[in-house]
Amino acid sequence: MEDAKKGKIVLAEGTFDLLHYGHVYYLTNAKKLGGENAKLIVIVARDKTVERLKGRKPIIPEEQRRAIVESLKVVDEAILGYEEMDMARVIEKIKPDIIALGYDKEDVEKRLKQYVKERNLNIEVVRIDRFVNKELSSSSDIRKKIIEEYQSREYANKA
Repeated sequence: MEDAKKGKIVLAEGTFDLLHYGHVYYLTNAKKLGGENAKLIVIVARDKTVERLKGRKPIIPEEQRRAIVESLKVVDEAILGYEEMDMARVIEKIKPDIIALGYDKEDVEKRLKQYVKERNLNIEVVRIDRFVNKELSSSSDIRKKIIEEYQSREYANKA
């Protein structure tokens, strides 16, 4: 009877720089995949990993991003990832039932599904749909808006 109460472990991952509602949507829907009593563990990308993959450092340092993500009500635990992005090590450590990926992680989804299949692991890999809103649904949108606002104010001050 004890096992019936034990929920599934859902693993989610991301950079989570300039946290916004799209992140909350992703994490909330990730946890829902696990059903009742699910535990959501989030891997937060390291600064060096983000710089290597995106060509720029995150605005918010990794430990602050991790702490902010962990403070969200839906998140049970947030940990920093491995710099070399070793999903095998992450899977071995966390032992998730479900891996939830962001809407834009098609390549990661294919690689993970292949990894799971080759090793005959009982892990479901799911991509969460994108939160669709006309305004500020990504960190890139937020950066652009800040730059536009700054530039328009600079222009207004010069006029």
